[in-house]
Amino acid sequence: MTRIFIDADACPVKAEAERVATRHKVPMLLVANGGLRPSANPLIETVIVPDGPDVADMWIADRATQGDVVVTGDIPLAAKCVDNGARVLRHNGEPLTRANIGQHLAMRDLMADLRAADPFRQGSGKGFTKADRSRFLDALERELRAAKAGR
Repeated sequence: MTRIFIDADACPVKAEAERVATRHKVPMLLVANGGLRPSANPLIETVIVPDGPDVADMWIADRATQGDVVVTGDIPLAAKCVDNGARVLRHNGEPLTRANIGQHLAMRDLMADLRAADPFRQGSGKGFTKADRSRFLDALERELRAAKAGR
């Protein structure tokens, strides 16, 4: 059975994902360390994991498999889920696949090294836009249909 897993800490597209999950009648799991308001929607399950580094990520990685869709901005989690056969989307709708996950891991490591070398270096400064939200909705719709069809 297809499920949507949301790495819910700091996820800007929870409401959009819930709308798509409801339209397709697919269970959605919001996984976080806390601070989430449970949804009244019977398809939405809020999973609160213990505090600790990467506990939510490990919970998702241990359960997401082929036929599931994972929404995350965490590249190492995405890599584990891709290895498990799950479909993975970033918050802006960009799919993370076997073909591109290595490049994303390398870029993540490079940026971490650059930040370590220059403590005044800040993030990209790129905010989350309406266009990102729209791309996410389109991408989630496509990935969910493909996952349900077994493609």
